[in-house]
Amino acid sequence: MGVGARLRQLRQEKNLSQGDITETTGLARSYISRVEHGHTVPSVETLHRFAAALGVPLYKIFYRSEEALVRLRGPERSLEHLASEEGTGAEEARFLMKMKEFSAKMDESERALLLQFARKLAHNRPRHREPRDPAGSRHGSVGAGQIS
Repeated sequence: MGVGARLRQLRQEKNLSQGDITETTGLARSYISRVEHGHTVPSVETLHRFAAALGVPLYKIFYRSEEALVRLRGPERSLEHLASEEGTGAEEARFLMKMKEFSAKMDESERALLLQFARKLAHNRPRHREPRDPAGSRHGSVGAGQIS
């Protein structure tokens, strides 16, 4: 669903007409119609005006319902359920369950230390890895100047 269709849906849910939106926002009724039918894309400032007129926070214009998110992602599964499956995801779930168990036994300072360590590891992690060539690393590669 596009922004225009979502605006129309919200307006209709509030039992407002395009004329009501015109009075509140000062936008031309023809412009509101073009937005709702997807013929023009409003600016962020205009979206703020629409949101105020509809009495909703701005994010609601882009928000999908929880039911729609479940259809996109599938049903939520617990960590325990994931751990009972096979594969890499299950291994990671089992590791996270162990970490959860260990962190429950830690005091606040130990948890803070662990989080600081994890942040350092994540920050220092190489962004791009080159495949290692054991033969090339010992003897160097042959460049264009070395070919006879």
